[in-house]
Amino acid sequence: MEKIKIAIVGIGNCASSLLQGIEYYKNKDSKEAIDLMHWDIGGYKPYDIDVVVAFDIDGRKVGKDISEAIFELPNCTTVFCKDMPKTGVEVKMGRILDGFAEHLKNYNEKYTILLSDQKEANKEDVVGELKESGAEILLNYLPVGSEKAAKFYAECALNANVGFINNMPVFIASDPEWGRRFERKGIPIIGDDIKSQLGATIVHRVLTNLFKKRGVRLERTYQLNTGGNTDFLNMLDESRLASKKESKTEAVQSQTKNRLEDENIHIGPSDWVAWQKDNKVCFIRMEGKLFGDVSMNLELRLSVEDSPNSAGVVIDAIRCCKLALERGNGGILYSPSAYFMKHPSKQFTDDEAYQLTEDFIKGKRGD
Repeated sequence: MEKIKIAIVGIGNCASSLLQGIEYYKNKDSKEAIDLMHWDIGGYKPYDIDVVVAFDIDGRKVGKDISEAIFELPNCTTVFCKDMPKTGVEVKMGRILDGFAEHLKNYNEKYTILLSDQKEANKEDVVGELKESGAEILLNYLPVGSEKAAKFYAECALNANVGFINNMPVFIASDPEWGRRFERKGIPIIGDDIKSQLGATIVHRVLTNLFKKRGVRLERTYQLNTGGNTDFLNMLDESRLASKKESKTEAVQSQTKNRLEDENIHIGPSDWVAWQKDNKVCFIRMEGKLFGDVSMNLELRLSVEDSPNSAGVVIDAIRCCKLALERGNGGILYSPSAYFMKHPSKQFTDDEAYQLTEDFIKGKRGD
């Protein structure tokens, strides 16, 4: 089969894990790849994906082959595929807007972005690159808080007639007006804010739903997260966190029997710990009442390598978006969004979202 041609904006840890994964699974078969949610989606395997254009704003990445750029600082994720072949795809200078937080200038270059001195791309430049490269889908991997930049690239996707996968918490796929715009142009969109394969949000959601099913009244809960990558450093600026906190909080609230008061639920990034690098440590506490109004509580600690934890989910999202392009499905892909994303347009339980996505893959339902 022909490869799925994708474009990526933001060549950070998540893009690094994605590209490493595409190469890594070239040497695997379905029996070996038990660490994926899906080996085959519509005939496409995990390695049937080619990056044909990429954008970033860091001077250490811009101008380099993407196979080299993914290992440049401040990227710090696990290297699980060292022998990355040259792709011939040079990282282009993108648009900055609010994609770079001012407070990052106060840190050692080891931990933060060094802005390229190349001229910023405008909308015509980005759209031109997307069209010329033959890209079918644009992946948004911008930092949390990049509201203007995310919407800029969503506009570029619309103008270039390419699908859009919004992996970060700016509300585009979950905004009805944006959804209508993609639907009018017949372009599929999946979003918003990628879930991990087994991360803090999915675990918290499943436990919350378990409380509901077992008749345990959830009274209060928190989720505290620490990490040492640029994402956590970026989120030290609380003004950039509004949509992230809303996304993560709503992902859990949607699974409760009765919504918790704001004071009884706290979910969000807590601190940047440099030596953790791309390792994310999550602490969850849930307090509730059992039969007879008897108190109980649950505490959980989860440690994961953050970026590889979402890469397999993105590979599935790419392949579902490709199926939609082949089938002529435009607008919001509700089922894949509910399964792959924290803040979809429509929330379901994870079991429901899983089955809806399986039905979508098999072509049993339009979406």
